[in-house]
Amino acid sequence: MAKKYYVVWKGREKGIFDTWSKCQALVDGFAGAKFKSFSSLAEAEAAFGGKAEFKEKINKSNKTSKSSPLSQAQINSLPYDIKIFTDGACDPNPGEAGTGIAIYQDNALSELWYGLYEPVGTNNTAELRGLNQALHIAKSKLENGQSVGIFCDSKYSIDCITKWASGWQKKGWVKSGGEIKNLDIIQPAFAIYQEIASTVNVHHVNGHVGIEGNELADRMSIVAIETQNESLNQFEDTDDIASILALRAG
Repeated sequence: MAKKYYVVWKGREKGIFDTWSKCQALVDGFAGAKFKSFSSLAEAEAAFGGKAEFKEKINKSNKTSKSSPLSQAQINSLPYDIKIFTDGACDPNPGEAGTGIAIYQDNALSELWYGLYEPVGTNNTAELRGLNQALHIAKSKLENGQSVGIFCDSKYSIDCITKWASGWQKKGWVKSGGEIKNLDIIQPAFAIYQEIASTVNVHHVNGHVGIEGNELADRMSIVAIETQNESLNQFEDTDDIASILALRAG
């Protein structure tokens, strides 16, 4: 029998497991249990989010395995009701900055947003503002009973909020290496992340590799710069995706 890996999103314990008996013990009789089997560790990690703390539940022989960058097909297969893609752009860097967001419901584009313009920003501030906004959107969707995944191509932004901020907070928002940049964005984003961390996964995706949601969020960040909109605005014409993708990339 081929080896299988089991992802438990909702059960007595969340994570990736390599035996059905362990998975079954976590989901049998658990109200609203959510789980699925996969034929490879890479697929399971992609579906769960590849978080290192959960990889410890895999057999030692498999701990060296690394998940590949998410493909469009893998993203489509992830069992979220809502998928939020966020991106930021800066022209030049530092320079004019803007943020874009693409929201999918049941794998169909439902909303595009652009804005949060900064006359003098950086790629990092634009990306962080986008992730912060995505977390707020995720919270509202979760409160409506929908499952949510966030997709961001900025590893810096993801690590700031999901990894480093916890340690910085414990040390009074200081670090030994000096100033923590962009705290004005990181602190409120971390606060909202703490509220929903147990129910949302933030995935890192490669930028400019043809992932539709990421590409659309990128184009919206350029629209934000070109329109200089400081608020977040909804992009009305979402019917012609090809035309949007043909806009200047960030």
